[in-house]
Amino acid sequence: MSESPAVPKQNDAATRPGLIRVALQSPSFMVGIVLTLCFTLAALVSFVWTPFDVTQLVISDKLKTPSGLHWFGTDNFGRDIFSMVMVGARTSIAVALIAVSIGICAGVPLGLLAAARHGSLLDEVIMRTNDLVFAFPALLMAIMITAVFGPGAINAIIAIGIFNIPVFARLARGAALSLWTRDYVLAARVSGKGPARISAEHILPNITNLLIVQGTIQFSLGILAEAGLAYVGLGTQPPLPSWGRMLSDAQTMIYIAPHMAIFPGLAIVFTVLGLNLMGDGMRDIFDPKLRRAR
Repeated sequence: MSESPAVPKQNDAATRPGLIRVALQSPSFMVGIVLTLCFTLAALVSFVWTPFDVTQLVISDKLKTPSGLHWFGTDNFGRDIFSMVMVGARTSIAVALIAVSIGICAGVPLGLLAAARHGSLLDEVIMRTNDLVFAFPALLMAIMITAVFGPGAINAIIAIGIFNIPVFARLARGAALSLWTRDYVLAARVSGKGPARISAEHILPNITNLLIVQGTIQFSLGILAEAGLAYVGLGTQPPLPSWGRMLSDAQTMIYIAPHMAIFPGLAIVFTVLGLNLMGDGMRDIFDPKLRRAR
């Protein structure tokens, strides 16, 4: 009985020795991961401790400027803004993480399926449906969803998650199409493997790096989308703090208490900046051509 031809394994940049050393030498990656870890740590700590109860209203302490007791000051209800920023980090990260996970879990298989059936009716249906979904921004989709089910974090997650599906489907399909003509894929087909098995064993491992980088970018966009939805009242609802709703509450107090807008605004800026820098650094690390250029 003849043996099936051996299928070579592709070793991408992520499996090469010295990857950690390259990461440590990337300024973008290091700055990005430090900023991201800071806000992730704040979100995790907020589950067990915050300096003040974010649901407690202390009218006598309202609109206090930053001090040793209230590091970021207080809002118009006397709530500690530093504590609210910590809990808001938890909310933003959770919403964005779940939404991106929805996009990956649904979009990547669709993209791999479309690539495996390239040129067929199924490929055309998947991609045209993706184009239709992609035509609706997350905010507009959230408005339609909340018009039926009402505002809330769950509906914001659904809206952002649906918006992420065509992003990952397009990326997975485009990257997979470039691999289906490679020799190791042709060898796998000769050995009798079907499209589904080839996609899982040979295509997906070699596009994982692209998906990770895109995931960090969509994560940052998810945080912005969550803040935008909360700002217009479609996202996280009281009493749970949200950076976007904190900015919405601060807009009428901007001249009286600018610190109400400054600190949640900076939280959004530095979190998104950290994720984008980390994604940019990961792209440089995983792409050997970019590493050689540097």
